[in-house]
Amino acid sequence: MRWPWHRAARTSTSAQPRFLPSATDGIAFEAGYTISWRPLWRVPPNVEEAVRTAVHARACETAARLGASDVPAAQDAINAALGRLPRRAPDYCLLHVHAVLGLPKSAQDLLAQQAADKQRISRLRFLKDNLYDHPDLVVLDQLEHHAPVALGDEHVVELQRLARLIYSCDSWWFPLLEQWEKVGQGFTDIEKQQQAMIVLSDSLKALNGGSLPSGIAAVDMSGSDGAPRRAHP
Repeated sequence: MRWPWHRAARTSTSAQPRFLPSATDGIAFEAGYTISWRPLWRVPPNVEEAVRTAVHARACETAARLGASDVPAAQDAINAALGRLPRRAPDYCLLHVHAVLGLPKSAQDLLAQQAADKQRISRLRFLKDNLYDHPDLVVLDQLEHHAPVALGDEHVVELQRLARLIYSCDSWWFPLLEQWEKVGQGFTDIEKQQQAMIVLSDSLKALNGGSLPSGIAAVDMSGSDGAPRRAHP
């Protein structure tokens, strides 16, 4: 109801979206406002700017505590905060205010990338905890992802060889290399690292009466051209 001494209500809308900070690093909201207000008598000519400033300041204060991943929830929270603004100010009466929130295209793309990265990290952690900390399961994982007819004989033989190698690594070679890595961290020269592996191989032979343990092939430290080659079980 408008009393005779009341001035006519006015409505201000945003010609351009205003940016609001968010609690998500690098992302800001876009906000558009629809504000209904009534000026008081004998007010300065810039009263509309004062109304917009008060509304935007309250919206910024609220938005800074909100994450950008849920825009509808953030919009509801900001409108609730705007609804608690004082109805009467020195130069105007605030009748109604409503904000519509959105995200720029660049912010949407950044959020999508962040979500994809989080899912990838979560998947990698799951694989590490449930698969790659148990290396023999890698072979089973490969078999599970291929239909039986899709694997050729050579591929199956290679997987079987890999399984045996992983088994031997788990049983004795990997713990040994783990300890050797701690001992040899001071070696920076590749040739010295290769010489150290020969010493390690000779030590294993000495411990086993002059030969490597049964079923373990001798370590070949040189290629066909005589150059040192990386040792492996």
